[in-house]
Amino acid sequence: MTIARVIVDVPSRETDRPFDYSVPDRLAPWTEIGSRVAVPFAGRTLQGIINGFAQESEVDVSRLKAVEDVLDALPPLTPELVELGGWISRRWLCPLIVALQVMLPSALKGRTEKYMALAEGVSEPDLTDESDAAIWNVFRQGKAVKWSALMQQFPDRGPLLKRWLKEGRLTERQQVEDRLSVKTVLTVFPPGEAELREMLAGIPARARKQREVLEYLIARPDPIAMADLAEAAGTTTSTVRALADRGALDIREVTEDRDPYEGRNFPASTPLQLTPAQHAAMNPIAGALKNREHRVFLLHGVTGSGKTEIYLQAIQQTLSQGREAIVLVPEIALTPQMVERFKSRFGERVAVLHSRLSHGERYDEWRKIREGRAQVAVGARSAVFAPFGNIGLIVIDEEHETSYKQEESPKYHARDVAVERARSHGAAVVLGSATPSLESYAAAHGDLSHGGEVRYISLPERVADRPLPAVHIVDMREELKMGNRAMFSRPLTDALRDRLEKREQTVLLLNRRGYATFVMCRSCGYTCTCPHCDISLTYHRGSQNLRCHYCGYAEAEPKVCPSCQSPHIRFFGTGTQKVEEALAAAFPGIRVIRMDVDTTSEKGSHEKWLTMFRNQEADVLLGTQMVAKGLDFPRVTLVGVLAADAALRLPDFRASERTFQLLTQVAGRAGRHELPGEVVVQTYDPEHISVASVQGHDYGGFVRHELAVRHALGYPPYGRLISLTFSHESVPMLISIGETFAKRMKERAHSLGIPSAAMPGDSEAMDVLGPVPSPIPRLKDRSRFQCMVKYRGTLDASALTAEVLRDMSDAVKRSGVQISVDVDPQMML
Repeated sequence: MTIARVIVDVPSRETDRPFDYSVPDRLAPWTEIGSRVAVPFAGRTLQGIINGFAQESEVDVSRLKAVEDVLDALPPLTPELVELGGWISRRWLCPLIVALQVMLPSALKGRTEKYMALAEGVSEPDLTDESDAAIWNVFRQGKAVKWSALMQQFPDRGPLLKRWLKEGRLTERQQVEDRLSVKTVLTVFPPGEAELREMLAGIPARARKQREVLEYLIARPDPIAMADLAEAAGTTTSTVRALADRGALDIREVTEDRDPYEGRNFPASTPLQLTPAQHAAMNPIAGALKNREHRVFLLHGVTGSGKTEIYLQAIQQTLSQGREAIVLVPEIALTPQMVERFKSRFGERVAVLHSRLSHGERYDEWRKIREGRAQVAVGARSAVFAPFGNIGLIVIDEEHETSYKQEESPKYHARDVAVERARSHGAAVVLGSATPSLESYAAAHGDLSHGGEVRYISLPERVADRPLPAVHIVDMREELKMGNRAMFSRPLTDALRDRLEKREQTVLLLNRRGYATFVMCRSCGYTCTCPHCDISLTYHRGSQNLRCHYCGYAEAEPKVCPSCQSPHIRFFGTGTQKVEEALAAAFPGIRVIRMDVDTTSEKGSHEKWLTMFRNQEADVLLGTQMVAKGLDFPRVTLVGVLAADAALRLPDFRASERTFQLLTQVAGRAGRHELPGEVVVQTYDPEHISVASVQGHDYGGFVRHELAVRHALGYPPYGRLISLTFSHESVPMLISIGETFAKRMKERAHSLGIPSAAMPGDSEAMDVLGPVPSPIPRLKDRSRFQCMVKYRGTLDASALTAEVLRDMSDAVKRSGVQISVDVDPQMML
């Protein structure tokens, strides 16, 4: 007997282990590690994933339940991905099924459907009621009927169906079904020309439409979709079916990919001649690929230095070895322009995976990879799980981006997953950025408390010796002293007017969507806040409402103060909508494209706006951080940054680093081609290291300063963090559970002889901070408290945390407190 070890789709600590099932002989040839199976579990039929096989079981073999079905002919997960799931589960403290599910496209995250059918040999009940007779007639056709369809058709007949079940007239079964399936198209396969002519001779003249169909196929005898054939022949599909009924044509269902780029033409491109600097950067990467060595490279290249061409040529070398490549790009930088670079170089061998595709398109792109029809996967964070079997290269562009860290469980970081996958494949990893994360930079310079060896590669100059844009820092405090209360400084206003006269283009960045950041009464000081979260509501002028950007709550724009009824309620702060309005007022006739979450929610909107801007149908591209990355427009000569210091006051030790990275990235959009570029940065804190370092493009100076601060405080990369967020309606309950966790962690550390992190000089140390209220103390009607485990050295603090949480599991379950664990958090909210 074959015994499969199945991880069942119940994401809880109690079920976070494999369960043994017997595999029927009829299913044995189809079951492999990574197969999705339907299994009985706790009275239901659920989806599970096989993560191994066993010769024996702890349970009496005769009592083992059997696998009901195998859901795929080809396992969606490779054995390597299943093993990787175990590593993710241990690394980020999440149930194994959660780690495995994140690797599957949403189409394969199956759900259980209930079906009902007539029992064999059942007698007909008394059918005096017309509705009862109608239901019975549905079952009399002999097919099992989906419960949800029955309830939709007969919403008031649930008790009747339940009675028939008890009487044994009906049987019930459960079936795991995918959320969507492959797309099939009815396709006509014509016979040879001679047979077609013979058939045409036998068709009477009065059957004119049938004759026209055959004549069309004689001229074009290739397979064709039935709908296309009917349209081309000027008839209907019933005419084509009539010919098939005569035996003249063969009609079959053919699988068809949903191509997200259907109709797009990607003209082929050829490798460019590398500059000496690019060639020097490429050499070590090429060497690792040639020798099939697992190596990690940090490619530190200024904006416009030609990093993408190095990626492309490294991928070409990988493909020439018969191996596969994954390219990760931040979601906001995954523009059509970026996709075109890879599609034009590698054509149909490229599959694209990102959230702006429909579920069907994403599923079909994933299938191209799993079936071996694509050898290059380009996508956002989750593309790191592309089901390749022979990976040679993984590229992470803009490796510093926080979007590579998933904020829901499993809270993995794609960079760490990429390195682990590459290790098992003997593959190279290239981390590319103009502003590398401090963790990667320190690792590449041998100054890191954890991680492996990373080789540093520098590209300090732009291609063709083009100069980096001149950066002007404008102190908005001085603008106020000079009487300028507008949102645009005088230097930015002059620069904008100059570009409009020259018909050149501008990119404006304000990393804040909406019209106003908060609404306040000037009479009593009342501020409009979300009733479910401790956060101010943002005013959106287009929809004339106030919106919470955390839970989605919205309410109508107030005309008077809700507290004191005063009419003096005002909108404070600046959002992208307000900037758009101000541009129109200051520069009559200016053409502005605004890109933020509000204007890019529809499918294809990114491509539409960027194509318009490339075609010079707008003078200004205004947006949030989505305009800061991945864009390359020849006529952009000015970049303006409004409120450059907006994020510096966030309660996050990475605030300075993120501000510097964002400013540097958006500055790099200017002057990338023949026309020189200029950057105007508006700030109320021009002396801050994050802002001042941008002026001289001084990454080195910023890093030295920031690393010194991090070292003094024991923050990454010199230490590591585990953040635990406790949420509950009751604050006292939260404090009790949080204090219990902190106490037990400290006791466990003390028993193991681990010193407190507060003691200097120890190579290995750990401290537990909190519980304290979270930076956003309430979200979605639940109060939130945080504990922070801060440690350094080779200490396995994740295992200690998991151990303490297991010990507390009964108390936590009784209390109703929810605990979210984030290992190596990127956001401190």
